[in-house]
Amino acid sequence: MKAAALWTYQKERFPLAKTVPLLAVFSAASLCASAEMAGRPLPEAWAFVAAFMAAMMLFFQMRVCDEYKDLDDDRRYRPHRPIPRGLVSLRQIIALGLASLPVTALAVWLWHPPALWLLALVWLWLAAMTAEFGVAAWLKARPLLYLVSHMAIMPLIDLLLTGIEWMPGGGATRGIWLFLALSFVNGCVLEIGRKLWAPQSELPGVETYSRLWGPRRAAIIWAACTALSFGLLLGVGAVTGAFWITLALGGAGFAACLWAARAYAISLTPGAEKRMDTVAGLWVFACYAIAGFVPVLIRVL
Repeated sequence: MKAAALWTYQKERFPLAKTVPLLAVFSAASLCASAEMAGRPLPEAWAFVAAFMAAMMLFFQMRVCDEYKDLDDDRRYRPHRPIPRGLVSLRQIIALGLASLPVTALAVWLWHPPALWLLALVWLWLAAMTAEFGVAAWLKARPLLYLVSHMAIMPLIDLLLTGIEWMPGGGATRGIWLFLALSFVNGCVLEIGRKLWAPQSELPGVETYSRLWGPRRAAIIWAACTALSFGLLLGVGAVTGAFWITLALGGAGFAACLWAARAYAISLTPGAEKRMDTVAGLWVFACYAIAGFVPVLIRVL
């Protein structure tokens, strides 16, 4: 595989410029939140390295699985994507995905070998997702259930990331479920937000939530998911002793999300479509930064 082709592939399908900062915050915040909820000191630096490597590899593996299961639809409806247009082959991408498996396991094992059980749980769900749970046609005919079943991998990934802290640290607190639920809802925020398109952008055979529910209703549902995410963020803030700062910072971000959703519903343009994708990513980034880092700063300062 030529380096130039691989570089183009990552820009289009796994953009490191966006993915690395988001996953760095996501993984570090997971460890910080787990420790703060339990009143423990932060783990050693190598725990953060292991969590980041695991997150990066797992999200790449998710992309590889998507390339495999969506190839027929991509060839038919999205021939501009890297694999259908021949930039790289599916075999090459799968080979990279397989090569990332031992890297993931090694990162977890070097820090805390028992956490490999949590990694196995993520891989088991990812394999089931790739096989569409053996009921592909039935599941695709029920888009909401499809969304829920696929976003369920997010709290499983976060169970692994927080487990990198709590397994050697003495166990998870009961409040950890708030952070795991936040990951599930934030997955929905990202997934719905990137599929709120302008009418002129809709493509035959490509499922979007703006087509499924209608743009305005889809914007309301996305805003409701963001509201639920904000509520869970406040719950995490309450457990970690950072409720009021979480309310102030999160409230400002939530207001921006509502403004973006309203602007999209009023003006269904490609610009509004792009803004929704951007705002969804920024909201999730802000959620993890607030949940994980604000309590640490309060304690340190």
